[in-house]
Amino acid sequence: MKDVYSTLKERGFIYQTTDDDALAGLLNKKKVTCYIGFDATADSLHIGSLVPIMALMHMQKAGHRPIALLGGGTTMVGDPSGKTEMRQMLTLEQIQKFGEGIKTQFARYLDFSEDRALMVNNADWLMPLNYIEFLRDVGVHFSINRMLTAESVKMRLESGLSFIEFNYMLLQAYDFYVLARDYDCLLQMGGQDQWGNIVAGSDLTRRKMGKQVYGMTFPLITTASGEKFGKSAGNAIWLDGRKTPVFDFYQYFRNADDRDVEKYLGLFTLLPMEEVRELPKKNINRAKEILAYEATRLAHGKEEAADAYIASVRQFGQADPAGEIRTGSQVMDIRLDASSSIPTVELPMSGSAGIWIVKLLVEAGLCQSNGEARRLIGQGGAYINDRTISDPDYEVRESDLVERAVVLRAGKKRVKRVVFT
Repeated sequence: MKDVYSTLKERGFIYQTTDDDALAGLLNKKKVTCYIGFDATADSLHIGSLVPIMALMHMQKAGHRPIALLGGGTTMVGDPSGKTEMRQMLTLEQIQKFGEGIKTQFARYLDFSEDRALMVNNADWLMPLNYIEFLRDVGVHFSINRMLTAESVKMRLESGLSFIEFNYMLLQAYDFYVLARDYDCLLQMGGQDQWGNIVAGSDLTRRKMGKQVYGMTFPLITTASGEKFGKSAGNAIWLDGRKTPVFDFYQYFRNADDRDVEKYLGLFTLLPMEEVRELPKKNINRAKEILAYEATRLAHGKEEAADAYIASVRQFGQADPAGEIRTGSQVMDIRLDASSSIPTVELPMSGSAGIWIVKLLVEAGLCQSNGEARRLIGQGGAYINDRTISDPDYEVRESDLVERAVVLRAGKKRVKRVVFT
């Protein structure tokens, strides 16, 4: 078996486990079935689910068997973990519809052929439960005092915790027990806010089966500025291209904070860690292009990722046009011609009088007005052929042209090639 524990640790996935040494030894010794639960609260997952999905992907690549557990039953109750208010109640029909949309997304990351990965729905065993029998068989193993110490419960007690949500821990613990019993599942993974539920499940499984099982949690991912990962202008970034266009998905990663790039490369790509560490040091913007392309390729496929990459390059320019940064990313397979690498506009230039730089910036579409162009020049953000223009009265003449063209740049990202006719 490949050393997946070290892989997950090195790439930033592990926040806490029930037993570090024992779990690392187990994963290196035998094929292990593991699971993560995903409640069906929408018809698509969003990129906040990418950390657990990528963790399952690494487990499978190392030879283990992942289970993606669709929470058809637990979604009807609502997980209080990390929430400040009660989740909106959904109908069984809504949950079933949402579940169908989610299933197709898992198949992009996991190979479900020949029992290499499983997808199961906890509605299959939760919906038929007899309440009295459940209380006698499962509820008897839970201490109210201990449940009240769980972080997810303590947070909600202040704002109001419903009895139905209080039962969520029992149901998730029962999931672990059923999967251990029926699929020999030995490991549950989830976000750090799931720690109390995971420990409850491992404890219930040990009490009912005498079986040693384990838990692992992932860190809460936030941006360098402290915002919750996966939010853009208050909106979630969805894995469904109909809800979040592929180009917008790509641009979310392309516009990542410089301080987050190495972390995101470790979590959301399969690139080797030597490359993950080196890319941001060599060329931060090329590292962002590679991050965006690789994350988009995994979520939407190679063709869609290539289209998003080319569209971005046409609009904003290429970070490494000379191809100096080497990478194992498949982005290297994309060939860009000169016309696609930089967006081009054609403008007239009559005689030797030249054209005013302010006017040129506006006509090229890099500035909205003369005033904006003047401010850009005053701030040192205007460039011709990578040469800073500091004089707002500068006139572009034929001596500035290379093959009847100049490359204009406004700031770091906005680039236009102007061909004079």
